[in-house]
Amino acid sequence: MSEAGARAKGAGPFSYYERLVAWRYLRSRRKETAVSVISAISFIGIMLGVATLIVVMAVMNGFRTELLTRLLGIEGHMTVLPIDLPLDDYEELADRLAKVPGVRLAVPMVQGQVLASGPRGAGTGAIIRGFRARDLAQLSMGQNIRQGSLENFDTGEGVLIGSRMAQRLGIGLGDNITLFSPEGDVTPFGVTPRVKAYPVKGIYEVGISDYDASFVIMSLTEAQLFFNVEGLAQQIEVFIDDPDDVAEFYPLIEEAAQRPVQITDWRQRNQVFFSALEVERNVMFMILTMIVLVAALNIISGMIMLVKDKGHDIAILRTMGATSGSVMRIFMMAGASIGVAGTFAGLILGTIICLNVDSIRQFFSWLSGTTIFNPEIYYLSKLPADMESGETVAVVLMALLLSFLATLFPAWRAARLDPVDALRYE
Repeated sequence: MSEAGARAKGAGPFSYYERLVAWRYLRSRRKETAVSVISAISFIGIMLGVATLIVVMAVMNGFRTELLTRLLGIEGHMTVLPIDLPLDDYEELADRLAKVPGVRLAVPMVQGQVLASGPRGAGTGAIIRGFRARDLAQLSMGQNIRQGSLENFDTGEGVLIGSRMAQRLGIGLGDNITLFSPEGDVTPFGVTPRVKAYPVKGIYEVGISDYDASFVIMSLTEAQLFFNVEGLAQQIEVFIDDPDDVAEFYPLIEEAAQRPVQITDWRQRNQVFFSALEVERNVMFMILTMIVLVAALNIISGMIMLVKDKGHDIAILRTMGATSGSVMRIFMMAGASIGVAGTFAGLILGTIICLNVDSIRQFFSWLSGTTIFNPEIYYLSKLPADMESGETVAVVLMALLLSFLATLFPAWRAARLDPVDALRYE
């Protein structure tokens, strides 16, 4: 190798000798135990901080995505309600709305509240929803039937109930469920509550505890008879291809309706809920970032101790021709390598946890003997995790930036060290 090539290899920015010295300073020696321990703590802290951030943000994203997917698989993206005139032309209106480009499904529906009871007399509040069989087959409730089927559903021979309602009332497939409605028949003695028993023809489970515990699904015609609204629908649920584009469909739906209608969408119905989730997600990100920040502060303390311990070595390097910039880069690489290694170790650990998060939850539930992530509280039957690539990259870049910034002050102190002062008492 020529002299110029060797000089370029040995004296350039982030050159071989700078990397060699930085790596040598990170290796453990008996008299440098304190520095090595602090470096190990910094590495573990950054690894755990990054992994925790990735896992928590993935769970928050998964929670929102699962809820949004499941909710919008049951309730329409847009709800069309009649104004002034009853919805007696719901068949024609649903056909017109279904032909709007971008609309996947238009479902006329009858809905009402009842009291439901089982064979043992236990009772619970419930909501009846009446659908046509062909519409129900395309909704989450019709696609997640665990027992039974939709055979002869349109004839009104039976109803579907959720798995949690079946457990609560002690009802199995083929048993009768009794429904009580205060809006019954008008007699000379007043309004008589309507009471009717239906055989359970199917048990569904959509994974949202409130829906699995609250809804009784029957045919549209039977629901019309039960609530005394023969020939009418209360509303039409409209499902579109992309729920995020719901605002663009308002004028299209109003034009296709050809009558005065009131339109609401899923964002209005669930605004408070999803806004609370977004606020919680942002606050959790800021709080958990503190873990990475604390680990970065450990890098600062470890590097300051290393600079103090290596004062004699720095002075010798300077007298041999090393520039202050070279010394600064050596300690920057030494400190930043801890942050880089910890960040990518945290990325790997966080990814592994996200891929197995529900199995881990089940293990800790078994270990502690308690129910972690109770579906009665959190709406979902399992713990979801959804790693978004952009968010994960942002976490990694944030950790790398904090690790780099943590090395600046110790490296600057090392570069300002005067060789004469360092060697004065040698």
